[in-house]
Amino acid sequence: MPDPTPHPAPVGAPLVSRPAWGRWLLMSGAAIVAAHLLDDVAWRTVRVPGVYEKDWGRLLRSMGFLPTWLLLALAWWLQQEERPTRKTGTTLLVLGPLLGGLAAELLKLLVRRLRPDPELFGYAFRSFTDGPWSNRGMGMPSSHTLVAFAGAFALARLFPRARWVFYALAAGCGLTRVMATAHFLSDTVVAACVAWGVVAAVGARLRPPVAAP
Repeated sequence: MPDPTPHPAPVGAPLVSRPAWGRWLLMSGAAIVAAHLLDDVAWRTVRVPGVYEKDWGRLLRSMGFLPTWLLLALAWWLQQEERPTRKTGTTLLVLGPLLGGLAAELLKLLVRRLRPDPELFGYAFRSFTDGPWSNRGMGMPSSHTLVAFAGAFALARLFPRARWVFYALAAGCGLTRVMATAHFLSDTVVAACVAWGVVAAVGARLRPPVAAP
């Protein structure tokens, strides 16, 4: 007979065997709806035009810079001695932000919502016949925020006890994009939700699997 007594998972074992897509869809949908409802308030009140003239602003924006994560992946690769752990973590830190950045550019071409007008609140969209392969001036989702959150979710799987530090840095990156009026709040929330899904999908396919925090 099978032993009915539950046993704790071994140290280092993944906490989930596959992404919880139902939870992802439910939480993402609720967050995106809430963000759209708050877009007008954020556009009017969260403004710091010179945010990137400040050291902390530049620091937070760099979280959405892909080479930042490639350097962190290199640091992980140099630090780890066990080959499976080295390969898995490096792959996650490279593919998470990289695929997140690609997803952001593709979604911009599909959604085609323009960046905010600093003078007048409102959503504007570009026709598919107007530069169908150019995402210049498009803001949904925020590329910087998506890369930042993809990297943060990846690091959270490798260092789960420190995950809130990484989430705070990624959220700060998104906040600076709203402060600079480069994006609506909803652009950044959509980016965070997509990043969550991207990293969950990548992590589920790695061997050995990487635990979700």
